[in-house]
Order: sequence, then C-alpha cells, then structure tokens
Amino acid sequence: MRIWIPILPTWLGTTIIHSGLEIEMAIPVIFDTDIGSDIDDTWALAFLLRCPELDLRLVTTDRGRPEYRAKLACQILEAGGRQDLPVGLGPEWEGNTGQTRQEPCAEGYELSEYAGEIIEDGVQAMIDTILRSAEPITVIAIGPLPTMRAALEREPKIAENARFIGMHGSLRLGHKRDRDNVIAEANVVNDPKAAQSVFEAPWPVTITPLDTCGIVQLEGKKHQTVVESDDLLSMAVMANYATWWMRGKGAETDPELWKRESSILFDTVAVYLAFSEALLEMEDLPVRVTDDGFTRIEDDAKVQHCATAWKDLGAFEDLLIERITSGGGQDA
Repeated sequence: MRIWIPILPTWLGTTIIHSGLEIEMAIPVIFDTDIGSDIDDTWALAFLLRCPELDLRLVTTDRGRPEYRAKLACQILEAGGRQDLPVGLGPEWEGNTGQTRQEPCAEGYELSEYAGEIIEDGVQAMIDTILRSAEPITVIAIGPLPTMRAALEREPKIAENARFIGMHGSLRLGHKRDRDNVIAEANVVNDPKAAQSVFEAPWPVTITPLDTCGIVQLEGKKHQTVVESDDLLSMAVMANYATWWMRGKGAETDPELWKRESSILFDTVAVYLAFSEALLEMEDLPVRVTDDGFTRIEDDAKVQHCATAWKDLGAFEDLLIERITSGGGQDA
C-alpha cells in the first residue's frame, strides 16, 4: 500500500517503508498564476489539486487584476475540496494584464465567501511560506512574473530555500499553430525584466518552453472524457472553458468547438515537471532572457533545466485526463 504525506527532504522526494506501508514524501509547492487570462491556468490548477505527489501550500496571483484572478482560483479550489488553502493577492500591474474572458465566472462571487485565508499582500505571503518552510519549496509559475520579481527584490534569500518551475520561453520551436517559428513567448515578452530576474536568481530553474508545452491539446475521445465527466472539479473546468470560448472570436464561427477539443494546455506541463520528468526529454542549456522577450541559448548564460521534447505525449495526456476526472460524481 502506498500513501502520500507532505514532507520533503529533497527536491524529488523519497520513499520510506514504515509498518509495511510505502510512504511517498509529497513536494511542498506554491502556485503562482495569471488565471483568468488564457484558460490553461484553470486546467493546470485543477490538475495540481489532483496530484498527491504535490503538497500545495499557497496560491498567488500574478499579472495584475488580483481580485478577479483570486475569485476564479478560489472557485476552483472549492470545486476541488481545497478551500482550506490560502490565496495571496499579487500586486496591481501596469503591464498587459491580458484578456478577461472568464469574467462571468467571477461575477457574483465575493472573496469574503471563501473559507480559506485571503492574504492581501501575496508577495509577502510567498516570502513567508518559503522562508518558514523546513523543506525547500517548489514554486510553479505559469504567467508573466511581476509577483515573482517583487518577491525576489523584497527578499533575495527566498532563492536559498526554493526552486522555480515555469511555463516560459521558446527555444527551438514554437507552439502548435506556429511550430517552425521561435517566438517571444507571452509569459516572457509581457515582462522581460521580471523573467530576467527570475531566470538569473541563484536557484534551480526548470522550464517547459513552447517546444513541449505548446503542443498539448486534448481532442476526440480524450477531450470527451473530460466533457462528459460528472466530477465536480472537471465540471468547474469545463464551465470556465465554455465561458472563455464563447467570449472569444472563435465562437462567432464555431460556438461548439469547446465541446470537441481543448485549447492548448501549456501550463499543465509545468505542474507535471514539479513531480516528474519521466515523459519528457530534458536538457541543461545556457538560456538568457533578452530585453525583447526571447529566450536565447547562449554559451555564457546561466544553465537552466529545459524540457525540450516529449518521450510520450500521449501518456501525459492520459495522466492529465485521469487526474482531472478522478474525484467521482457529484455525490462522491
């Protein structure tokens, strides 16, 4: 029998045997998200909530619009039965805060309804969570990084007790719809200075660039498994996805597409990398963030741990589906 407990003496966790039980040590994480812009953040948070390998300690918002993003995160946490978790509000931001196509999902919901703690200073919450942890924290970040930059500037020592895993960059390939072009990826180009500070900080950095995360998309029977699931968390994800799709330009010509396929689920790969690299080809590459938002491989740059190709994308998609739909029906 295998059970998970939230203790981690090393980055990858350990297995111990106690009274005949195989016990896995869960990895403590902070989840930093710009949920409410692209829909993949919503999928990624749901996936994270269903990963027993990860011990989620804090959710923080990034890329401005903190209350809007926190409302969406709180509702997903509630659907996943984790309304005990604290949510920290990131700072307002003058940069490109992105689309707000999930706004109808946030309307009518007040943060005061959330059972867990809402922390006004999400930057300080991140700092405190890292510095007070007896075990190193894994920070999973899936958006532009102004909150992360602010935390590093306020307390550089957080890099001594954390590692960073992000959905950032484009190294040799672009995303599914523009595969042959290396681009200035959105999470980097929307705040290159923040990305530079995070990439250059003295902590281990792991990234899934568009080379790998940019081709994750559920179609056909795989997507139908999520659409037809009566699991509360799956239903919350699909309600958000339907709202997001119907408020976009694509709905004008194909309003039913959300029922047939997902969008590209970039951010889910960063969650996976927090506990496993088994399905991916990893390379240690010297990567520099340029002032114009590209992630260039340059010999004199700091070496980053990069997921550059898939060993088995289908197996990852199967894992994602199984986890998101694994909670049972509404009476479970």
